[in-house]
Amino acid sequence: MKIVTSAQMRLIEERCAAAGVSTDMLMECAGLAVAQRVRHHLGHLAGVHVLVLVGRGNNGADGLVAAAHLRRWGAGVTAYVCLERPTPDPWLDRARDRGVVIIHAASDDTLAALRGALDPAHAVIDAVLGTGRSRPIEGRLGSILRSVGDAAAKRYGPSVISVDMPSGLDADTGESEPSTLKADVTVALGYPKLGLCSSGGRERSGVVDVVDIGIPAGMDDDVPLRLMSPEWARTLLPERPSAAHKGDFGRALIVAGSSNYVGAAYLAASAATRVGSGLVTLAVPVGILSAVAGKVSEPTYLPLPESEPGEVDAGAAAALIARSLPNYDALLVGCGLGQAPATKALVRRLLCSGPPLPPTVIDADGLNILASQGDGWWERLSAPTVLTPHPGEMSRLTGASSREIQADRAGYAMRSAAEWNTVTVLKGAHTVVATPEGRAAISPHANAGLASAGTGDVLAGVVAGLVSQGVRPDNAAELGVFLHGEAGERVRDDLGAAGMVASDLLAALPRVIRDLVSGA
Repeated sequence: MKIVTSAQMRLIEERCAAAGVSTDMLMECAGLAVAQRVRHHLGHLAGVHVLVLVGRGNNGADGLVAAAHLRRWGAGVTAYVCLERPTPDPWLDRARDRGVVIIHAASDDTLAALRGALDPAHAVIDAVLGTGRSRPIEGRLGSILRSVGDAAAKRYGPSVISVDMPSGLDADTGESEPSTLKADVTVALGYPKLGLCSSGGRERSGVVDVVDIGIPAGMDDDVPLRLMSPEWARTLLPERPSAAHKGDFGRALIVAGSSNYVGAAYLAASAATRVGSGLVTLAVPVGILSAVAGKVSEPTYLPLPESEPGEVDAGAAAALIARSLPNYDALLVGCGLGQAPATKALVRRLLCSGPPLPPTVIDADGLNILASQGDGWWERLSAPTVLTPHPGEMSRLTGASSREIQADRAGYAMRSAAEWNTVTVLKGAHTVVATPEGRAAISPHANAGLASAGTGDVLAGVVAGLVSQGVRPDNAAELGVFLHGEAGERVRDDLGAAGMVASDLLAALPRVIRDLVSGA
């Protein structure tokens, strides 16, 4: 499923018109779809009252079409025209003819009529602005939205169903006005808008329900962003023939861990194993080998020599890894390595001036060490590479502030992937996976439970485990993010967001894969 900006949506509508599907036809479909979702949300319409907030543009017309359908199906419906509409207005006339009560905000100076319509309302349809927010919300409209928001926040207040976007929420950035309504359900018309796939959009939009409004196939072929889905993820899973042996499922070498971060090596290796890698080898400093081996039994080990306790011998370790690399299908570098001088030297030798590498995943301290190389570090990467930065690491890699990155997550991920010629995974709520070719996929998951130490090590291990099984690096990154997010959802549902720890994800991963395979 594609994700669009407001400008891309306008272009798609223009293409539809050129193809014979008029804006009026799209609005008819949109209004009907909204009415159907409202009826589904409420369960029945007998004795139900719905208040529709109507704007002046197409979003308002969608609301009026929905109002007419809901009235025809037996609901009591009031349309409150927040912003005066053009005349003549066939959409308003049809709603009135169907028995919808019409109130104009321009004649409601004290908002008494609004409060009177709110008191019996079981649901409010927000059809004021949609993707059309272009200036701050002030004056009467701000007062209207605040009054509705206050009513909805009461214990037995009405549900809020927003059409396309909650009014006041920016369709491209997810930034919101103070008066922006908090929706229980957002009915996204045709496509989810980019602003809904942000942390701010997620907080304001509630459950996002994407509905078909009759857009013909092919109108969105040049849209580079898409939303990850179970159906798409299922197509990327590597096959598991019954007669296979472990060699058929690849080998992953993971260079990870240090005296301060023993758990990172355990989490990354366990995750690679849990998604099906046939053999995982942990290359860890010899001083922590017994501690790591005591936590995880499945991997084999490549003990890295130390020049003194707690300090890896960069030259000897790099040579040992180089001799071993021809036996592996994927390499993961960085989880819990630390940034001691000798560790930095090892990573630089391995990634920037070392032997030919298999497809490589770089995470955590591996990224920080690359960032310390200065401009042009990406030119020294020789293998197909997946980078997995969180916003802080992305800031160090790009020089932009975390705030700037968070304000344009998809843009930064896509531009960086193209410049660095890497698959770039910008982690966080609605993780973005961008490819050098200009494509990007956004995760549907935003889970506060994943904001804890070690969950990034699990993700890196998942991606490396998939790459080792022959999944193309860009697909492995996308599939890995989806599996990781789904596992997080299951753990959160079971334990709650506050009680989750990274190791809880490990047992959930194979269950997610099992259910994808079975179509559950």
